[in-house]
Amino acid sequence: MLLPLLRGGWEGSKCMPDITTQLKTLFGDRLKENEPMSKHVNFRIGGPARWFAEVKSVEELEKAIALCRESGVEWFVMGGGSNTLVADEGFDGVVLKMAMREFVIEGTTVTAESGVLSVALARATADAGLKGFTWAIGLPGTIGGAVRGNAGCFGGETKERLISAKVLRDGKVIELSKVDLDFGYRESAIKHSNDTVLSATFELEPGDSEALKKQLDETLAKRKASQPLHAGSAGCIFKNYEISDDEELQRLKRDADIPTEMQKSRRISAGWLVDQLDLKGSKIGGAQISEEHGNFIVNLGDATASDVVQLIAMAKMKARNTYGIQLQEEVQYLGF
Repeated sequence: MLLPLLRGGWEGSKCMPDITTQLKTLFGDRLKENEPMSKHVNFRIGGPARWFAEVKSVEELEKAIALCRESGVEWFVMGGGSNTLVADEGFDGVVLKMAMREFVIEGTTVTAESGVLSVALARATADAGLKGFTWAIGLPGTIGGAVRGNAGCFGGETKERLISAKVLRDGKVIELSKVDLDFGYRESAIKHSNDTVLSATFELEPGDSEALKKQLDETLAKRKASQPLHAGSAGCIFKNYEISDDEELQRLKRDADIPTEMQKSRRISAGWLVDQLDLKGSKIGGAQISEEHGNFIVNLGDATASDVVQLIAMAKMKARNTYGIQLQEEVQYLGF
């Protein structure tokens, strides 16, 4: 999962040697030039980032962003790379990967830095006998990305147990409450700001460790049975569609046999919708809409970003033309 894309005006090649030198001073051997982004995103697709570095402290992040601002260079802060599609041409800027991966469990309170993998935190909380986060064993990506997008799966959402998050805003570290974060379905206030998530605090409940570990295994088994884990993908491509009102529900029911559960929740599964459109298995180049799950596009081995974009456009157009539904991507674009 990814944190916000922040932009500055590109001033041309004259600034490149200077910022390269300064980034090298800041990150040392962790600075990579012309680094293939296919190595860092789950899709295994993408051209090179002009500069790439793992960030291991708030101070490093502050200094790197300041350098980008001063030099007029674009930058992008990423988490685990689980839901990003990078352009075939790459990204002519600085990619900063959050490698702050510490977490602390005190009683029922859990605080995790943004680079902590969601699956690692799910397992650690189960081991500690804390319930409320086991669902996240099925969630790829990091805590920072999960907070930014209110990520969820298997009946859970990030917002449910979150108390607060620390973010970097204009060079200052501030703490935002759950109310401040203004969570919605795959939404938060952070998505519409230049804030970068630094850490998050959750309040869980006491539970039986062995029972919780069993839940982890059951969720992983469900994920393995329902999702294409054999190939590169960005997880769910589209958000589930939210039905606006009774009038729209009645219109959609005339066009499709919508399952009762979806009618009650007023939310149509994007995977179910793609299946109804008979698009599962569709291929363009080396990319394919998964035959196992309609909301996944997989890299068969030689897919390009262009192949994926064309499949996304095809699915959106058919959903719009057939049902009047405008699908929205969950995947984040970089370098387009």
